[in-house]
Amino acid sequence: MKIGSIVIRCHQFEKMLAFWQAALGYVPREPAKGGWVVLTDPAGKGPNLSLDQAPERRTGKRSWIHLDLYAEDPEAEIRRLTALGAKPYPWRHQAHDDFEVLEDPDGNLFCVVQVPKI
Repeated sequence: MKIGSIVIRCHQFEKMLAFWQAALGYVPREPAKGGWVVLTDPAGKGPNLSLDQAPERRTGKRSWIHLDLYAEDPEAEIRRLTALGAKPYPWRHQAHDDFEVLEDPDGNLFCVVQVPKI
C-alpha cells in the first residue's frame, strides 16, 4: 500500500485547480468532472493531489485534507488497518465507489482506494 493521493476538499474549485496546477506544475490525470480532479506529477515522482468540490465553505474543526491510500487488495488492507486501530467511518457509499472511508485512532479520516494490480 502507498499514499496515492492527498485530497483537498475545497469550495472554490476552479481557483484551487488553477492555484495547485501553477504551484506544483502538476497536470490533470483526466479532465476535471463534477467538481473532482486528480492532479499528477508529470515526472511521476510525487503523490497525486486531488481536489473535491464542496457546495459550502468548511465549518467546524474537521479537516478538509485527507490521504487516499492505494491498495491492490483493499479488503485485506482494511482488515490490517482495523487491527492496528482504525475504525470504519459511516459514509454515504454509492454503487460505483472504489474506496472505503476509515478513521485513524485520533479521528482523522482517510480512504483505502482499490487500484488495479500492476
